[in-house]
Amino acid sequence: MTADRTHETTNGADDQKGPRAELASLRQSIDNIDMALVAMLAERFRCTQEVGKLKAKHHMPPADPAREARQIARLRQLATDAHLDPDFAEKFLNFIIREVIRHHEAIAEKTGSAA
Repeated sequence: MTADRTHETTNGADDQKGPRAELASLRQSIDNIDMALVAMLAERFRCTQEVGKLKAKHHMPPADPAREARQIARLRQLATDAHLDPDFAEKFLNFIIREVIRHHEAIAEKTGSAA
């Protein structure tokens, strides 16, 4: 068989299982990305818990609107640069910020140092 005929035969076989194999491969990539996202979010929340403890210890407010605004602007620019919808990125960050503030409030309440 020539190289061309081998390639044609291989392509013909791949065409039948190709879409399913490609779908499985893409889904595996998505699963890996999801795993990385969860790990990164867990690490982010570990850091923000430390921020919450520091704020509570020093009677600082749980929320920092100026910091939040800077972070949203920064994330919108990062999203734009990455060809991701900046509105989606902002919604995602706002969700995280609300959860972080909730944690900070709980820490402050627990330590009796609510600002």
